[in-house]
Amino acid sequence: MKIVIKVGTSTLAHATGRLNIRRVEHLVKVLSDLKNSGHQLILVSSGAIGMGVGKLNLPGRPTDMPTKQAAAAVGQCELMYIYDQMFSQYSHTVAQILLTREDINFSERRQNFENIMNRLLDLNALPIINENDAVATDEVGVSTTIGENDTLSAVVACCVDADLLVLLSDIDGLYTADPRKDPHATLIPVVETITPSLEELAGAPGSSLGTGGMATKLKAAEAAMEHGFDMVIANGQRPEMLYDIVSGKPVGTRFVGRRTSI
Repeated sequence: MKIVIKVGTSTLAHATGRLNIRRVEHLVKVLSDLKNSGHQLILVSSGAIGMGVGKLNLPGRPTDMPTKQAAAAVGQCELMYIYDQMFSQYSHTVAQILLTREDINFSERRQNFENIMNRLLDLNALPIINENDAVATDEVGVSTTIGENDTLSAVVACCVDADLLVLLSDIDGLYTADPRKDPHATLIPVVETITPSLEELAGAPGSSLGTGGMATKLKAAEAAMEHGFDMVIANGQRPEMLYDIVSGKPVGTRFVGRRTSI
């Protein structure tokens, strides 16, 4: 399969912003094994700003835009250096692509993006994608911004005609209520239609270093379902669950893509 996997900042980093080395090493090992088994993988990786915060010894996620951009510029270098080192241990070559909204909105630039993605996959490289946070901003009304990586991963998956999109987050999936507040909340294993009542379950961002919340994940699921492929939300603390997800076993919440009948 052609699989897009989005990994959030909460999976990659400790609350300090410093790299969670053990977890990232485990994630890279699982992804390398999935590639060895014949799957084509695309990694949409958050973490640039979070890692820049740690690298620059900042007290927390910046609130002003220039410092966010500076943290992204520093953190992106660190992030790709680590990925390159770790994947090289398993003889896999990584490639970096940084996108802005214009790269998707303009048909010629979108075609260029699709072309390079297809060629990288043909060459058995593992594309690692992030928004170009050093030049794009997440201020309201800025048209060049995709916003956060849940949306970005869905856009990428649609561009490459993926078979599966997996969002690795700090939560096990979509619940009937916020599990951090309601002890009676239960996991919803399968979603075939996104209803207004499901949208009401979407909460605020859950990590001080990240930007996405359940609302952005539901929007990503909507795009995936409409495009005809499944999307799974699962907890990134245990990367080995990717084996079961790829095999179609019940893990997290699976949003079922709308299949067209022949």
